[in-house]
Amino acid sequence: MPYSHHSHSGQFCGHAKNTLEEIVQAAIAKGFHMFALTEHVPRPFEDFYPEEADDHSVESLAKLFDDFIAEAHRLRDAYSSQIQILIGFETEYIRPSTLQLIQGILDKYTFDFFMGSVHHTHTIPIDYDRAMYEQARDKAGGTDESLFEDYFDSHYDMLQALRPPVVGHFDLIRLLSDHRDDDFKDMAGVWEKIKRNLDYIASYGGLLELNSSGLRKGLAEPYPCMPICQMFLSMGGGFVMSDDSHGTDQIGTNYARLLAFIQKAGIQRIHYADPSGTRKDSRFPSAGFSSIDVADLAQLPFWTHLD
Repeated sequence: MPYSHHSHSGQFCGHAKNTLEEIVQAAIAKGFHMFALTEHVPRPFEDFYPEEADDHSVESLAKLFDDFIAEAHRLRDAYSSQIQILIGFETEYIRPSTLQLIQGILDKYTFDFFMGSVHHTHTIPIDYDRAMYEQARDKAGGTDESLFEDYFDSHYDMLQALRPPVVGHFDLIRLLSDHRDDDFKDMAGVWEKIKRNLDYIASYGGLLELNSSGLRKGLAEPYPCMPICQMFLSMGGGFVMSDDSHGTDQIGTNYARLLAFIQKAGIQRIHYADPSGTRKDSRFPSAGFSSIDVADLAQLPFWTHLD
């Protein structure tokens, strides 16, 4: 134990490293009980990331996702005695055609769950590099606050359209901003939109991802920041853990710091995807969610495996 609900491999993601099998083997070596494979959905050509434009067409990117599904199933069977592999994907939410693409994927394959994420505002990536972040900010009106409001509006649209079982890196928008470690509370309009989004997630029983990659990228706190976690907790919301790894060297990175953050936030239970879990989403009958007391989680042998 424990669990990660969000990962990528260099085999199926251009900005990651290592094969999917190497990712699974590293998760086993580090003592993970459950590890989810969640590559990005394919996108139309106008939404390719820079590293994809030279190497892929729309057709090849779609085939890459098909190949990911096949390999994920192979690995789940091959390593079933050593680790519980969950198969999902991570959304994009960029333009209306994105929804059609995601629905097509949901109709084509059977998943255990998926990670609902937003990486774009005004169709521009907001976590890729500072130059693109500034383009999005200019398009939003020129301030971080205006871009944050637009981001959380897009995020709300995604939530309503997809009702993701797990909501990924809720406040990713702060990563490349001038307010990386602020808590949004001095931005009344932004905070209202955050509360609205959290209310909606709680209303349908969605879970919020505690994502340690923010720590790896130099933030003072993981995604989401403490005030957001505590507000969602006050709504009765639940949480899962993720490392959002993009290579074997990032698996479990900063998990000890993530656990300390969980304890400081006053979160009492951590949820995890589980084929026998009783917290169900009717769209995904192959898996539900179970939970573990944080005090019990902290006592598991897993923590001795970390670097």
